[in-house]
Amino acid sequence: MEFAVALPAVVLVLVTLAAGVVLVDRVGSMQAAAGAAARALGRGDQAAADRLVREGAPGTVATVRHADGTVCVDLVGRTGGPLSAVPLTATGCAAEAGR
Repeated sequence: MEFAVALPAVVLVLVTLAAGVVLVDRVGSMQAAAGAAARALGRGDQAAADRLVREGAPGTVATVRHADGTVCVDLVGRTGGPLSAVPLTATGCAAEAGR
């Protein structure tokens, strides 16, 4: 295969791999923020939960669910780059009101 044909293919593979790493990192950050926010809400600290989502997973939309003595925080967001069309979700749940 000629170098001029192989180089763009190699670059495409490297860009896709780098975008995948960014995507996985973003999901990990969202998961950590959702869990921390759920624990804060379980303690009744709405301000801390808002701050944790805002700082830990900027640009995401948070939804809070209460059910059976637990509080869950669902985060939905996206990442930039070539994989920006992929929706990212994370959920964290904690016991509510010290139960």
